Amino acid sequence: MAALDAVRAQLAVLPPLVFAGEARRLTEALGDVAAGRAFVLQAGDCAESFAEFTADAIRDKLKVILQMAVVLTYGAGVPVVKVGRIAGQFAKPRSSPTERVGDLEIESFRGHMVNDDLPTAAARVPDPARLVAGYHQSVATLNLLRAFTKGGFADLAQVHAWNQEFVASSAEGRQFEGIAEGIDRALHFMAACGIDLAAEATLHEVDFWTSHEALLLDYEEPLVRRDSLTGEWYDCSAHMLWVGERTRDPEGAHCEFLSGVRNPVGVKIGTGATPDDVLALCARLDPERRPGRLTLITRFGAANVETALPPLLEAVRTEGYPVVWSCDPMHGNTFTAEGGRKTRRFDDILAEIRGFFTAHRDAGTWPGGVHVELTGDDVTECLGGVEDIVEGQLEERYTSACDPRLNARQSLDLAFRVAELLRG
Repeated sequence: MAALDAVRAQLAVLPPLVFAGEARRLTEALGDVAAGRAFVLQAGDCAESFAEFTADAIRDKLKVILQMAVVLTYGAGVPVVKVGRIAGQFAKPRSSPTERVGDLEIESFRGHMVNDDLPTAAARVPDPARLVAGYHQSVATLNLLRAFTKGGFADLAQVHAWNQEFVASSAEGRQFEGIAEGIDRALHFMAACGIDLAAEATLHEVDFWTSHEALLLDYEEPLVRRDSLTGEWYDCSAHMLWVGERTRDPEGAHCEFLSGVRNPVGVKIGTGATPDDVLALCARLDPERRPGRLTLITRFGAANVETALPPLLEAVRTEGYPVVWSCDPMHGNTFTAEGGRKTRRFDDILAEIRGFFTAHRDAGTWPGGVHVELTGDDVTECLGGVEDIVEGQLEERYTSACDPRLNARQSLDLAFRVAELLRG
């Protein structure tokens, strides 16, 4: 406990990672999503890694998210709020506290902010110093993200450069190039009409927000700061925080913590949630009914979404909570392949999103966003998609330390499919 107390004290005096004003702006942007005027794309790693921390990895992940956002905006005609699972997503809840490695039973890997993924008993011992290491990696990640998104990389004139080599060679990459050419023509047309494109900041930079699961309260609590302008409290570890399916008890510690900060917050909702459960979460986390404050992220699985979601939509709408509804099509569709690797089928991911849209269409509510785990790397972790990855290929490039992620081709393909659903 002494080591943990020392780390908490150290975190409490370190500079904030984000500012209260930024979090307020994200709440406003999510308010537009709640009102049906925008769409939120929340995406990134299942769990960030201390071992695979490079500028190229961050750039490539950002490229994929920017590509997806352009496809959604261009194809569906709605603004896209871009939120990364990044700069703080270092911890993961696990279904079992232990795992078996050979003849040994050792502590489960809980993310690099807790312990190491090496399969030894010593590596799995929690180390409070990892909280500080996670803070410093988040600082470096945020610095790079801000440089990319505000320093020219995100300029729409550079949209062709976002097409990674292994994506550009695919049918989806070529389709994206068609969008890029259309954007070029539109920019040239506006310039020819005398519009000063240099003065339009939205063409040259983007707002990119950070988020992670508020799982480790020993990390989150010391990073709470009081806003000098409003006197309100914000968790300055990220712009947005969410509470997971396992820790969403309205009377539990995690909801208690999130209820006390003014950041936009999210809640993962699984198949066991009843309308009363969801309304209790709304009352706990958004008693003022502020548009953009609360995002409900559903994770039912493809087989359950069209029966489990409608009662929740009806209950929340009847009570008048202005929530953002987002679909996490990943976690409810995870299974273990014959070789022992956790994986997901692209078709199941897409089927859950389709069911999400169908339920909202039938209820007359807005399908506000998607929440996906992805990487910019050319991995083979999810089955199917444009490359038709099969189980025998999982071992080829399976690098995730925790859950399987969509690769860049699969992510871009998903964006085109979601854009079609939005147009519909």
